[in-house]
Amino acid sequence: MMLVIMNVELVKAFGKRSLADQWLAAVIPWFKLPHLAFADKEAEYVGPEDWSNRKKSMMREWGEAIVFAVIAASIIRTFVMEPYTIPTPSMEKSLLVGDYLFVSKMSYGPRIPVTPVAFPFAHHTIPVINTKAYTEWFKLPYMRIPGWTDVERFDAVVFNFPHGDTVLVHPELMGFDYYDFLRSEAIEEAGGLEEFSNNPNQYLAVAREHFKAGYCKHCIPGVTYSGAETGGILSRPLDKRENYIKRCIGIPGDVLSVVDRQVHIDGKPIETPVDSELGYRLVTTLGNLTEGHIRKLRDELDLPYLRDIQRIPGAPHVITTYLTANQLKKAESLSFIQEVLPMRDTSRHVDPHLRVFPNHKDFDWTPDNFGPLYIPAEGASIDLTAENIAKYRRVIEVYEENSFEEKDGKYYINGQESTTYTFKMNYYFLMGDNRHNSLDSRYWGFVPEDHVVGKAVFTWFSKQNANDHVDGRIRWERMFRTVK
Repeated sequence: MMLVIMNVELVKAFGKRSLADQWLAAVIPWFKLPHLAFADKEAEYVGPEDWSNRKKSMMREWGEAIVFAVIAASIIRTFVMEPYTIPTPSMEKSLLVGDYLFVSKMSYGPRIPVTPVAFPFAHHTIPVINTKAYTEWFKLPYMRIPGWTDVERFDAVVFNFPHGDTVLVHPELMGFDYYDFLRSEAIEEAGGLEEFSNNPNQYLAVAREHFKAGYCKHCIPGVTYSGAETGGILSRPLDKRENYIKRCIGIPGDVLSVVDRQVHIDGKPIETPVDSELGYRLVTTLGNLTEGHIRKLRDELDLPYLRDIQRIPGAPHVITTYLTANQLKKAESLSFIQEVLPMRDTSRHVDPHLRVFPNHKDFDWTPDNFGPLYIPAEGASIDLTAENIAKYRRVIEVYEENSFEEKDGKYYINGQESTTYTFKMNYYFLMGDNRHNSLDSRYWGFVPEDHVVGKAVFTWFSKQNANDHVDGRIRWERMFRTVK
């Protein structure tokens, strides 16, 4: 909008003040301005238009004020600071559902919009009418203005969801991982995981055609759709993918692993964030637990959700929940808690539909025992082997936009046989603080540098939701707190 105004005022300063001249400057400046400079022999600089003696109508004054406010707010939101809301409990207890944050774009350097022609203040969809809030006829390559610092370990980072390049056009499915659905559909089409593993590309291609046609048999693990219509699929540009927030655990060049729930970097355990949560089974002495018992336990341990306290089927005196280190000590000291047992996530073994990176039959990783995994650094090289291809194929093909082909045990990148690959960007490994209630890099892999939006810096407002937290109230104690 600013460029349009500047172009129009420029041609007016050279005496071109007809409506046609102004429209040409606004719509096709790449034609009008060179013509003005080199071909228009009658053009003469007469100075800017004098508005001092011209009275503006009320409608014009309001219109200019609104345009200025939109421009100023858009510049601040794009290049300086943007508000963000915590939608899920994956970062608890560091960041709670209902926290309203400011995200600093300056910290890592503001990213130039890839799709600059867009409806103001909407991310990817215009509310109410539910149509795209951007156009793709004019796109810019990835560029970033230098920032104050690089992404550092333990930063709370807002980023575009790497698997959000494709979504299912269905209101109940658009927020989920398309590639989860794709794999589940392919497994169902194959008749089971074993048959799928024998020829995954064949069945993934069939599933992809299903989704393009708007058809889905098995979109969510455990829920079967009988020919459910999804509306097809939709691709989204880089800056219009869903915004997520997680904590940076692995930085470029690290070798990351998770050993019995403890994160290790380069073979050594690292500090666990103070307010991070893990899953536990609490064995009580209360017999058949009632709602009153559950609420008492919630109050004693300062747990935000009743729904996160789950009874164990067949064991009415046992519950599962998520606890920080301090809450764990408190639970162990309660007289009615007989035993506290750590939960270990073995979902990779229990449900084959659940993806654990790199989602390959040769990797028996789980969220609690994961890796080791090298995190790519710009300029670093790897050997192309069957093991490495499973880990880095999406990086090579999708994030760094190369053509990739495997033929007769050899690898071809952009048509050339290759035995090594050199990374063009830095990558990060991000995890939620609520380790057993978070879908993060353990499931979908690396976060590329160009997907990083900004750093969460402080909470300016926080409110509980009665549906989620039992009672709705403003959390005054969390307002204007820095994010740790």
